[in-house]
Amino acid sequence: LPAQRSALDAHLRSLGRLLVGYSGGVDSAFLAFAAHEALGNGMLAILADSPSLARVQLQDAVAFAQEQHIPLEVIETTELDRPDYARNDAARCFYCKDELFTVMEGLRRARGFDRVAYGVNRDDLSDFRPGQKAAAEHGVAAPLLEAGLTKADVRALALAAGLRVWDKLASPCLSSRIAYGIPVTP
Repeated sequence: LPAQRSALDAHLRSLGRLLVGYSGGVDSAFLAFAAHEALGNGMLAILADSPSLARVQLQDAVAFAQEQHIPLEVIETTELDRPDYARNDAARCFYCKDELFTVMEGLRRARGFDRVAYGVNRDDLSDFRPGQKAAAEHGVAAPLLEAGLTKADVRALALAAGLRVWDKLASPCLSSRIAYGIPVTP
């Protein structure tokens, strides 16, 4: 995996000043870690807080960023105010990511960052992930994917880096626990 890590680092440096969408899961945590190593203070992790984020997940994500000295800003997103999100159909994740990337794009412009990135990996392409369409529409960079990394690769690289999140279980948002068609409310 050293070649893939080198490719990832080179790609991250090519993106310039970078905002990283960060949830605290293994993919986004490793991406934020790698971006911080490659770019130093030329990156900022952005953690979206809303009623759909479990408090334990928020606290763990903040703690990990602090442990690794990753610059982090917690922002508030209002996807629940969007009727398309609240109605909770199969495109719910699209509307969530559209909200996230809209807010991040505003921050990018206001703060003089060059790009926005998120932690999609090669395995995610085979899953039903409506949020990927939102990322594509917003021109969000996918450094893990560009480096050809699978979930197993990300976990192995995180383990090699000594990151405690290397074996963290997937923890989808609270809204994903509500069956499609049942409206999502705070």
